[in-house]
Amino acid sequence: MPDSHARLAVKVVPGASRSEIAGWLGDALKVRVAAPPERGKANAAVAALICDALDLPGGSARVVAGAASPRKVLEISGLEEDEIFRRLCRPARQTPGSAS
Repeated sequence: MPDSHARLAVKVVPGASRSEIAGWLGDALKVRVAAPPERGKANAAVAALICDALDLPGGSARVVAGAASPRKVLEISGLEEDEIFRRLCRPARQTPGSAS
């Protein structure tokens, strides 16, 4: 795939008990991270969590807006926007043959 980039709006809750994707909050993805909101630690944790959730190598996501705000914009390289949403919206677990 050519060098594709997409942007993703996130709402970050730093200092959480664990790092996780909490779901959609309007058009933004709500993300909780255990890292504190100091010296870029929470931003780095958010980027790493998103890379992991999207099955992308580290460094594929970076904060491009809102570095000091709970509402941030991430730029993600390596995937188109529709594929990002597809991967983030897939069920956490699927049992073969189960109906939902």
